[in-house]
Amino acid sequence: MTRLTADDFDPEVLKLFDGYVHGQLSRRDFLSRAGRYAVGGATAATLLAQLSPSFAAPLVAALDARLKTSYQEYPSPQGYGKLRGYLAMPADAKGKLPAVLVVHENRGLNPHIEDVTRRLALEGFIAFAPDALFPLGGYPGDEDKARALFPKLDQAKTRADFVAAAQLLKTLPQASGKVGVVGFCYGGGIANYLATQLPDLAAAVPFYGAQPAAADVPRIKAPLLIHDAAKDERILAGWPAYEAALKANSIAYQHFVYAGTEHGFNNDTTPRYDEAAAKLAWSRTVAFFKDKLA
Repeated sequence: MTRLTADDFDPEVLKLFDGYVHGQLSRRDFLSRAGRYAVGGATAATLLAQLSPSFAAPLVAALDARLKTSYQEYPSPQGYGKLRGYLAMPADAKGKLPAVLVVHENRGLNPHIEDVTRRLALEGFIAFAPDALFPLGGYPGDEDKARALFPKLDQAKTRADFVAAAQLLKTLPQASGKVGVVGFCYGGGIANYLATQLPDLAAAVPFYGAQPAAADVPRIKAPLLIHDAAKDERILAGWPAYEAALKANSIAYQHFVYAGTEHGFNNDTTPRYDEAAAKLAWSRTVAFFKDKLA
């Protein structure tokens, strides 16, 4: 079966889907508005199904013998009290390894983010991906249910959980003490946030994430590698102010905007995935971490 891409959908459908994914449209609203773009016997429900993630083919298998993986729980006294996440590291690691915190999109710890966590472990990192939905029962195995749960989180507690996760990575027996963070969409915003909260964070890589307030930027000490999509008007709208604050405070950053791409271009489970851009962004990310976490 030919894989669908963003080019297979009317741009207005992609905008509607982005609004639905980020809580600006209900499912009913999406179906009502997208119906006018359904052609060739398709329906709005068909469009929604086609745009939604498919987790059938992870890049790194869950039982890859090169890795050690497990689900671990840790205390988070300033957050929800306890956090749970997916931990991956090389099976044959020798010596202590740098660590990378992986922050998911607004659906919790789904199979795609677990796959991304394994990819980082294969690059020689300890990778840990917490599930923000753990206090509400964890990722429910359904993207729509996960999306519906997310607004029920107390974001102050959830952010504290991610701060705790980054801090615990410094203390793992297998860890070198150097910690970076990578996040996607919601997680990109958390990566930006953590850079303002953790003066000893060694590197932050937000993929198409919301920017922090300009007033918080002076607290950033970590170098930043920022990936954005050229067609992501919602996120790019905040870039000029962020860039001005970064420059005003002499903060080291690199910013890449990938031509022709949609928000979510790195997520290879949906049609918004752009293979060329994703591979380039990922190679830059891995090289950045290997440099800054050495």
